Amino acid sequence: MRLRRPSRRALAATAVVVAIVVVTAIGLAQGGGDGAVRRPDRVPSVADARQQVRGAPAALRRLYADGDALLRVNGDEFVALVRRLRGHPVVINKWASWCGPCRTEFPILRRAAADHGSRVAFVGLNSGDEPADARRFLRREPTLYPHVRDPDEQIASALEANVTYPSTIFLDAKGDIVQVKQGVYTSLADFERDLRRYAGARPAPGANGGLQSVGRPSR
Repeated sequence: MRLRRPSRRALAATAVVVAIVVVTAIGLAQGGGDGAVRRPDRVPSVADARQQVRGAPAALRRLYADGDALLRVNGDEFVALVRRLRGHPVVINKWASWCGPCRTEFPILRRAAADHGSRVAFVGLNSGDEPADARRFLRREPTLYPHVRDPDEQIASALEANVTYPSTIFLDAKGDIVQVKQGVYTSLADFERDLRRYAGARPAPGANGGLQSVGRPSR
């Protein structure tokens, strides 16, 4: 029995269906189940977070002076921004307002930035998003730290994080990538484990499992 060769139209339709299935599977895998994300017991306001990092080095104070602004910079300007943070570990969180896991993870980043932002630089990377939607979301989840617009994921690609939402990139004090976490953090404890490993944070003595950063801040 001779098999008929499928038409180009049939092949194209099959390819579309496969692509949809793959994208859906990736989204489900990235999400890890929004209900599994544990919100921290305390998420500080921006005012409280600023109070917690009031003793930060000058470079970090300048970074946080922009608050949760959505900055439009090109690749060279982003490199310059990171270069100004040399001497400090940097955490870059890639997110989008349409990404459910990103939204549920945000309180973890807000709490961690307040707790550790005096030693570790935090930066948001808003990728593949509409500015109006991103700003609307930031009004609901305001952060201590600013966010860089990355509509075409060019910066995310340079950071080896252009596939998964959310992604969290850890840079060492020299500005080198040391870890790219693909997917959502499900708890503050999970995030702080990576802070300890990749950003020089350790348990604070007698602090009920909380973390503090180590090393003298550079000024």
